[in-house]
Amino acid sequence: MECISVFDMLKIGIGPSSSHTLGPWRAAERWILELKASNQFEYVENISVDLYGSLSLTGKGHATDYAVMLGLSGCDPETMPTNDIDKIISSIKAQNKIAFNNEKPLTFDPKTAIVFNRQFLPFHSNAMTFTATIAGKAYKSTFYSIGGGFVIKEESNNSKKNFEIKCSFPYPIEKGTDLLQFCNTLNKPISDVVLENEKSIRTEANINSELKRIWDTMLECMFVGCHTEGKLPGGLNVRRRAFDIHQNLKGSSPYKTPVEWVYSIRNTEVKFRQILKWVSCFALAVNEVNASLGRVVTAPTNGSAGVIPAVLMYYLVIENHDGNFEDIKRFLLVAGEIGSIFKKGATISAAMGGCQAEIGVSSAMAAGALCELLGGTPEQVLVASEIAMEHHLGLTCDPIGGLVQIPCIERNAMGAIKAINAAELALDTAPEHVKVPLDKVVATMWETAKDMHTKYKETSEGGLAIGVNLTDC
Repeated sequence: MECISVFDMLKIGIGPSSSHTLGPWRAAERWILELKASNQFEYVENISVDLYGSLSLTGKGHATDYAVMLGLSGCDPETMPTNDIDKIISSIKAQNKIAFNNEKPLTFDPKTAIVFNRQFLPFHSNAMTFTATIAGKAYKSTFYSIGGGFVIKEESNNSKKNFEIKCSFPYPIEKGTDLLQFCNTLNKPISDVVLENEKSIRTEANINSELKRIWDTMLECMFVGCHTEGKLPGGLNVRRRAFDIHQNLKGSSPYKTPVEWVYSIRNTEVKFRQILKWVSCFALAVNEVNASLGRVVTAPTNGSAGVIPAVLMYYLVIENHDGNFEDIKRFLLVAGEIGSIFKKGATISAAMGGCQAEIGVSSAMAAGALCELLGGTPEQVLVASEIAMEHHLGLTCDPIGGLVQIPCIERNAMGAIKAINAAELALDTAPEHVKVPLDKVVATMWETAKDMHTKYKETSEGGLAIGVNLTDC
């Protein structure tokens, strides 16, 4: 059985896209490891990259070329200072040279060394081929970015999603029914079952530190987004809105750090209408940072990175002022497990399933996690996830100009609001009266993905991407 850790679903990386930025970045790193493992790295004379399908059609808007260059330069998306990105890219373009893995200087003209091919390779729509010239001969290696920062090769097992992490969870979960069976047998909430699985591959101290690092990254992202004004890069001249919304909402309580910021919001009197604005503000903030090549957490993708932190922040500053790390931990464990069920049974790649695979899945993850924190049973948690996805089925991925801005940023706010609504509905639902179980909606989402026309799958060739004149933006 395929075992996917919470930390596979929630990864720290740089925006704007997990499939088009983080995936190619990680693929470049893996290719370098391949060359080193085969003792070919030191003999490389020249390198080039071919991008195919969706990576080509929306690659420039998603900074795929930047990601490839940064990966080839040996930069780490989890730790590199984001302020260094422009400096490194500008240097490569100006000198037509790249420091291959920050070790080996090579001639590299991005205009000719990175080729955007419009055709699709049959195995997956997000394909890239790295070529190294050694002693006059070309050595090629092809990778596929399948969503959420997951990268595979064609010979991998599990051909539908093509990713398998070899592990032996004590409670292997493929579907929602498996998860409920373990919860009932062990008499534990979902978060505890997931925690036991994670403890089989790492210590609880490590789990806690990594979950805290993930939350700190989410919190920092919201904080930065709420305190940064101006326009987003890319040419659409989209104005950042989180700054203005935040300025209109925040009280006079002083703060300096993201943690102090959380407490200042808790101490602010929030009116009913302002709750929606706060949640939208948190979601917009994250995805504005994401659109600016900032550091975010894939949840489960970069394009949907704002939903989960916005809903968790809602819980901490609106629902439970006494909320602490244990609540954050439970929320992220449940969210990660729900996401893995969708990945195993369907997809989290917009290039395979449209935006239902990104915003839909993130909303389902957040809804289930919030439901547990609000006292929901394991059955109600899955009901919440089902409700959230049910109302995202068929959602297309149609980024204007190939940028993760319109309609992507607003969709995160809508996904967060739907998640909260779904959790509340689930808490008032008797599970025995549910007509559509989570596993059914997962299967339906996958069937919908397969039926969806290619132009609605992150190609910028359908929907709003062609229905809106760029000059109007």
